[in-house]
Amino acid sequence: MSYVASIHIYPVKSLDGIAVSQATILASGALEGDRSFAICDEAGEFVNNKRNSGVSFLRLSFDIKKRIAGLKIQDTEQEFFFHVDRERSGIEYWLSNYFGFPVKLIENLLTGFPDDTAAPGPSIISTETIAEVASWFPRVCVNEMRHRLRANIEIGDVPAFWEDQLFPQADEIVRFKIGKVIFEGINPGQPCLLSARNYAAKEAYPNLKNLPAAKQNEILSNLVKKRHLNQFDRLIVNTRVPPQSAEKIVHIGDEVQIITVSKSLFNTIPD
Repeated sequence: MSYVASIHIYPVKSLDGIAVSQATILASGALEGDRSFAICDEAGEFVNNKRNSGVSFLRLSFDIKKRIAGLKIQDTEQEFFFHVDRERSGIEYWLSNYFGFPVKLIENLLTGFPDDTAAPGPSIISTETIAEVASWFPRVCVNEMRHRLRANIEIGDVPAFWEDQLFPQADEIVRFKIGKVIFEGINPGQPCLLSARNYAAKEAYPNLKNLPAAKQNEILSNLVKKRHLNQFDRLIVNTRVPPQSAEKIVHIGDEVQIITVSKSLFNTIPD
């Protein structure tokens, strides 16, 4: 039986996530607390791994109930704690000093800051997919790969790349159910496998950018070939959630069931 093996939310976009036992669906379809904050420069651009390698060496802890963020630089001992409401200017000052340019910590409790605004629901991957991809890179453990891929919901008791069946053809909708919540698979997300954080992988594979294509040619099975999510640099399924699922809760252990694959002219959810 396929089920929810783990749930992670990422309070600050591009920084570390935290494991939770359950998560509430917001009216936007996002998980409560996921990517609620983002670091922006003076131009309003997100400060992330793709634009600033310094993000990769920031470590974040976050107490959701107390709204206290802990920041430290990787491989250092001292951690600095800030209340994200009462000490917003303090955390911005610390981050600005770290990056070497002014930044703001912005917040959106209604929608968060999803990578794909057309599919703001939780992102999904299977545990076996994470383990398989980690095995491509010597000295990269499963937890490190999990952090790099940064999916919200991990599915257990299914084979690697099982989640590809949740991504439809252009004229189809795949609806599936997790516990009591209905989801629609929309498109494959594109995690940044090749960032500075994966230093061990870069040491092992100087030509790392060629690895996903090489692995695809090597191990792509006939089963995966017949499906849609068959590019290994696009591993995670982005989703959206109908409004009627707002305030429902996804729990670890919830069963995952594919309900329908149907044709749709516009591939949208009715209001």
